[in-house]
Amino acid sequence: MLARNFTRIARLSRGFATHAPSTSASLPATLHLKTGQSFVGRSFGAPTSIWGETVFSTSITSYTESMTDPSYRGQILVFTTPLIGNYGVPHNKTPVDHKDVGVVLESERIQCSAVVVADVAEKFSHYTAVESLSSWCARNGVPGITGVDTRAITRLLRDQGTTLGRLAIGADASLAPPRAEEYWDPTTENLVAQVSTKTPYELNPTGDVKIAVLDFGAKANILRSLVRRGAAVTVLPWNFDFNKIRDNYDGLFLSNGPGDPNHCMEAAMHLRRTMQEWDKPIFGICMGHQVIGMAAGLEAYRMTFGNRGHNQPVLALASSGSIKAGRVYVTSQNHQYALKLQDPFPAGWEPFFINCNDSSVEGIKSTAESGKKVWGVQFHPESAGGPLDTIEMFTDFLAECRAHKLHLKIPRSQPMDAAKVVPNLAHPAPQRVAVAA
Repeated sequence: MLARNFTRIARLSRGFATHAPSTSASLPATLHLKTGQSFVGRSFGAPTSIWGETVFSTSITSYTESMTDPSYRGQILVFTTPLIGNYGVPHNKTPVDHKDVGVVLESERIQCSAVVVADVAEKFSHYTAVESLSSWCARNGVPGITGVDTRAITRLLRDQGTTLGRLAIGADASLAPPRAEEYWDPTTENLVAQVSTKTPYELNPTGDVKIAVLDFGAKANILRSLVRRGAAVTVLPWNFDFNKIRDNYDGLFLSNGPGDPNHCMEAAMHLRRTMQEWDKPIFGICMGHQVIGMAAGLEAYRMTFGNRGHNQPVLALASSGSIKAGRVYVTSQNHQYALKLQDPFPAGWEPFFINCNDSSVEGIKSTAESGKKVWGVQFHPESAGGPLDTIEMFTDFLAECRAHKLHLKIPRSQPMDAAKVVPNLAHPAPQRVAVAA
C-alpha cells in the first residue's frame, strides 16, 4: 500500500512539468570542427546553419545567464552538463529602478551563436518559466544541436584548444565538411563594438555616488550590483573618452566583454591617460581587467581553451577590503584571453589573484606606493550564475568612491578598506534617462 502511494505521488509530480515540443525536432544537425571531427545529432531552436568559435562551459546551472552573457558573442557554446533546459526560460523583463536594470537575465537576448547539449529537455518545470529552451532559441534565431557526445567534444577542445566550428542544420547537415579556409573566426572582428551600447544612458540617477561604466559588453548583474548598492550609474560606449567628463564622476568601472582585448587598444590608451591624471577609484572585470592591464603596460595573450564555468579557484596574493591574502575564492569565469605574468611587474602595479589550476593572472592592483586606487579581476564577482565568494568587491569599490568623495583618509596598506561606509538604498524609483555623449 505504501509503495503504491509513493508511485502515485511520483506520477502526479511529473504532471507539473510543461511539455516543450522542439520547433525543429525532425531536422538533422551536424557539428563540424575545423580540426576535422564531425558530430551528428538532431536540431532544436532556429533551423539555421551558423559559423562560430566552439567553446565549452563546465557550469552546472544558469544556462540562461550563460547564453545571454555578451562575452559569448560569436561562440558555439558546448555545455558539459548532460541535461539542459529542464527549468525552462523566465520572463526577461524587470522595472528600471534602484534595484533592477530592465532584465532578469544578463542581456535582452541570447548572445551565443549556437548551443550544443547532450540532451535537451523536452519538458521543463520552474515557477518562473514561461517558455522552453527550444522555443526561446527559435525566437532569438539561435540554433542548437542535441544527441551528441558532449564529453568527447569537451575532451577535444580541452586537448587541442578552442576550435572554429560550423553547425549545419537540415539539408546542410548532409553536406561535406567545410574546407579549412571556409571557417569564420569571430575574434578577427571587434565583437566589443557589436555588443557595447551605442549611446550613453543612466541608471538610478538619484544614487549618492556617481559611477561611469565603460561598456565592453556588460552583464546586467554588474549594473544591478552597482545600483543596488546605491550608485548612480552612467553607461558609456566602449571607446568613449572618459577624460572629457571624468571630473563629474566619483569612480570608473570597466565591464566584461567578448573577443580579443587587442581590439580595445583605443580604450586602453584613453584609460592610460585617466590613470596618470586622475586619482579616483577604478575597477575592472574580465575584459575591463585586461584593458587596465594593457594600459598599465602588460600584454594580453590567447589561452588554449580559456576558463568558462562557475568553479574556478583563485588565490588572493594581497589583502584589499573584503579580500584576504592567502585565501582561495571560488569564482565564475568566461574568458579566452588573459594577462601575461611577468617579472618585474610594471612600476606601481602588483599581481592581485592567480588561478589555482593554471597559474594564469586573475587580478592586478595598483600598489600602495603608487597612490592610485585601481583594481582589476579576470573573474566575475557578480557571478550570475556562480558563487558569491567575491561579491563584496562591489561594496569595497563603492566604499572607496564614497570615501574619496567625502575626503575620508584610508590607510594605504589596505585599499578598498572603507567598507564601513554604508550606502543609502532608500531612493525613489527613477526612470532610465539618456544622457549626452
